[in-house]
Parts: sequence; C-alpha cells; structure tokens
Amino acid sequence: MDLHPGEQILFAGRPSWRSILGFYVLGFLGAIVVGAIVKAVDKTGSGVLAFLVIFALVLLVGFLKRIGTTYTITSERLHIRRGLLSRSVQQTKLERVQNVNTDQSLLERILQIGTVDFDTAGTDDSDFTFSGVANPDEVVAAVDRAQRLDPPAAS
Repeated sequence: MDLHPGEQILFAGRPSWRSILGFYVLGFLGAIVVGAIVKAVDKTGSGVLAFLVIFALVLLVGFLKRIGTTYTITSERLHIRRGLLSRSVQQTKLERVQNVNTDQSLLERILQIGTVDFDTAGTDDSDFTFSGVANPDEVVAAVDRAQRLDPPAAS
C-alpha cells in the first residue's frame, strides 16, 4: 500500500490463525476419512500417506488464505487486500466511515477473534469488513484514533 504524504499506519494485520481453526479441524477430519478409505481399499499403508498429503494441503491452503489477506487502517483510509495470485483491493476514505460494528460469537470470544464491519456513507458496498481479526476492539480503537486526528492540511 502506497501512503500519501503525511499519512501514517495505525493498524496493520491479517486474519488470525484462530479464525480458520474450523477449516483446519474439518480438513483434519476429512483427511482421516480419506486415509481410512484408502487404507480399507489398499492394504499397503498408503492410507497414512493419503492422510498426510491431504492434511498438508489443508494446512497450506489455510495458511495461504490467511497471509493473502491484509487489513490496514491509516490516518486517512481503510484498506483491504485479498489474494496472492489474483488480487482484490478495497479501500475507502476514513471520513466516509459512519459506524463501526463488531460481531463475535461465543466461540469467537473464547478465541479472542471477531469481525469488524464498517458502514460507509454513500456506497452500496455492504461487505467492507475485517473478518477474523484478533482483538477486534483494538481495530475499533484504531479507527477511533484515526478519526480524532487532525485532518491533513491541503497543499
């Protein structure tokens, strides 16, 4: 992300590994099932190999998905970048943010993760969210700090 003159980063983060814990658990269980099926069909021990390959793929996909998403709050804007090979970038000026909402299920509260949803003025973009962030209250506080900063002087 290229910063404007005088712009400073107040928060930079990614979804927490805890936010994809469910994906990892389902992948682990799926790998067990496939490994068991392969072992039942082929008695040569390739069931263990199938389990290891599938679970390694699950770990890799989860890791790549997590590191491929970045959330940034600066003194002027909110910025979301998704993707490693293909890329999707979403940003809005901080002055357009009207409401900041957090959402946490009971499990997410236990894992200390959550979703921060930003309502912006004059846009139909209803999906401007930082999903799976650790300590969502810190994200809300960063937006509050940014909105309280003096606006940059016009050149």
